[in-house]
Amino acid sequence: MHRLFGAGLSRVAMICPGGDSVRPQLHRWRGARIGNKVWIGLFVYIDELHPEALSIGNNCTIGIRTSIITHFYWGPRQAASNGPVVIEDDVFIGPHCVILPNVRVGAGSVIQAGTVVTRSVPPRTLWGPPEAGVLAEASTPLTANTGYLTFLRGLRPPTIR
Repeated sequence: MHRLFGAGLSRVAMICPGGDSVRPQLHRWRGARIGNKVWIGLFVYIDELHPEALSIGNNCTIGIRTSIITHFYWGPRQAASNGPVVIEDDVFIGPHCVILPNVRVGAGSVIQAGTVVTRSVPPRTLWGPPEAGVLAEASTPLTANTGYLTFLRGLRPPTIR
C-alpha cells in the first residue's frame, strides 16, 4: 500500500469512532494483523512505516493514547532497531503505554497504564512500574510566584511513607 495512503488511514483511525470496529479495520487495511474482538482506544498510534510488523491477537484492548512502535531509524532509512510487536490473545494494555520494537506481550497479560514496554512480557502477568510514592515533602509550592529553584530548596526528606 502506498505510504501516504497508509499514513492518512493511520491519522483517521486515531480519531474516528468505532474502537471495536472501524479503528481495527483501518489498521488491518494498513497491513497490521488484528484478531477478533479487539478494542483500539482513541489517539492510539500504530507505527506508520511498518504496520505490517504488528500482530494483535483476539479479545485485546489497547488503551487510549498508547503508542506501538515497530522501528527506529537513524537518518534516512538506517535501521537502528526494527522488529515485530506481537500482542497475544486476551491482553489488556492500559492508557498511555509505549510498546517498543521486538516485544511480545504474552497471552492474558495486563500492562499497567503509563508503562514503557522495552522487553517481552510473560503470559498472564501484571506488568508495569512500581506504584508511585512520596519522594519528598514540599514546604514551598511550585508556582509562578516562587519558581523552580525556590521549590527545590524547599524540598525535605519524606516523613510520610
